[in-house]
Amino acid sequence: MKPNSSLIGLLTTLLLLTSSVLASPQHGKAKGKGKPPPIPITPPSEEPPTHYGVLLIRAFQPLDIYGPLDTLQLLAHNRHLTLTLLSRTLLPVTSEPASAMMNTHRSTFWPTISPTHTLTSPPSNLQVLIIPGGPGARSPDLGPEIAFIRSVFPKLQYLITICTGSGIAAQSGVLDGRRATTNKAAWNSMTAMGPKVKWVAPARWVEDGKVWSSSGVTAGIDLIYEFIKQKYPNGTALTKRFGEVTEYEPETDWRADPWSERFNVTVPVPEPLV
Repeated sequence: MKPNSSLIGLLTTLLLLTSSVLASPQHGKAKGKGKPPPIPITPPSEEPPTHYGVLLIRAFQPLDIYGPLDTLQLLAHNRHLTLTLLSRTLLPVTSEPASAMMNTHRSTFWPTISPTHTLTSPPSNLQVLIIPGGPGARSPDLGPEIAFIRSVFPKLQYLITICTGSGIAAQSGVLDGRRATTNKAAWNSMTAMGPKVKWVAPARWVEDGKVWSSSGVTAGIDLIYEFIKQKYPNGTALTKRFGEVTEYEPETDWRADPWSERFNVTVPVPEPLV
């Protein structure tokens, strides 16, 4: 009986394919031999920012600054980042309220931060500006800060407001027509500073193009986790590791906002948000 030439050809092809797979360096790894292949890194659609600035105001809320910066400092161990601290002068900025009426116990428990640059001499390559809140957000004397936000905004890659920092940004007009949120305990006073802003509640944080805004204080940490996850290569793995080393479980749902109900703050969502 003569062998079938088509069958022989098929068997030969299968043998060649099997040999090729066995010779592949990934074959042994699939069986648990050696290290697994590295997780492919999908780069974001644009270059992630490397230069962050923080706008320092008197009577700032410390965690509005230190919360996001602590997470970004972890990121700085993984890639090059630059930090700029901006204020009117180079004198240390205090969290102490300017008014004695807001310090009725005459406390001296007020940390200070030393600026690196003044508002009139900012670095030219600033990419992200973080605006914290605190009692100082209600100050009537924020003219230089508001003017600075307005002037630098067009050149920024991103603007991030934490807590009542959105009220400061709103006064500059850069949030007009954009979605944003703020501290629900200060909702009425902050939203009044931006009548043309599309305020959103409930919201732990809100992203609208180059503008990111968080709800009150600790929400700023959750915002930064999400920002890193979205904007940096391997961001999901990085933030997972950051949460492990700091023993912190960030909120991953921007709509998870129990404080809106607590303070009876609900507004219609201006546009569909996913």
